Amino acid sequence: MTDNTVANVDESRLVMSVVVTIVDGGDVLRRFLDALVGQVDAPSMEILVPYDSSIPETADLIRHYPQLHLIDMGKVETIRPITTAAGQHELYDRRRAAGLGVARGKLWAILEDRAPPRSDWVRNMVRLHEQPYGAIGGAIECAPGDLLNWAFYACDFSRYALPFVSGPRQWISDVNICYKRAVIESTREIWKERFNEAKVHWTLLERGETLFLSSDVIVDYKTPYSSLGAVLPERFHWGRLFGHVRAKHVSALRRLLFVLSGPLIPLRLLVRHGLVQRQKGNFRRFVKASPLMLTLLTAWTTGEVWGYITNRP
Repeated sequence: MTDNTVANVDESRLVMSVVVTIVDGGDVLRRFLDALVGQVDAPSMEILVPYDSSIPETADLIRHYPQLHLIDMGKVETIRPITTAAGQHELYDRRRAAGLGVARGKLWAILEDRAPPRSDWVRNMVRLHEQPYGAIGGAIECAPGDLLNWAFYACDFSRYALPFVSGPRQWISDVNICYKRAVIESTREIWKERFNEAKVHWTLLERGETLFLSSDVIVDYKTPYSSLGAVLPERFHWGRLFGHVRAKHVSALRRLLFVLSGPLIPLRLLVRHGLVQRQKGNFRRFVKASPLMLTLLTAWTTGEVWGYITNRP
């Protein structure tokens, strides 16, 4: 695999560019990179790892993974302090944009360090892209963990958990995704500074592109949260950003309806998640986790409604 994963491979032979979003870094990132460089029967690809001055230790990775293309972004100015969940989210978005900005492959993938790909991920993704779909997302499975981290996973990724029938969707996740170069290039003006999944995907849908979800490309997602208090600020600020982005894609009347229906949304989402988990055979665990999930969903919805009201990033 090492021979096929080099930063200086000729562009005409380069099949895939993989942008690695650093969220946790450290051992989590190394576990992810081990999975990525260990892909079986993978074609030529480049691994792009954007990092900034808040995580300078990333530069040392080149000693252990010489095939990486490290992208030093220097100090990144953010709208909100990077000590906050909102500022961290912005860093992740800007890291993705920096990686995509230098990608050279025929296919451009985005993966996250929390979710290492299974050994056949690259091979299967390349095969899937023989189909005409411009954006293909994959399954996101939950790595073993405690009830809190499972609740977080279930709130965010229930729709991507196996088993499911592959096909077109309205949603696919930038935790596990790959685009045809021409398709994602066509949205460069949207993401050149900051990549936002919802903004890019809604634009693609509005242009008639298909978002395809496949059960053949799988990542295993694991979070390190130790307390509910550590998660809630993140849920609020990520929900607020989603509300801000969504507000720009709907009418003023729909935005008002979203605000007015806010108090009902957490319960509605909880019921929806319960139905999904029942279908997937996880209903008993869902019942145990439901108080945590309702709290997380309430934090997200509060942020989302605030995003509709303020319309600020």
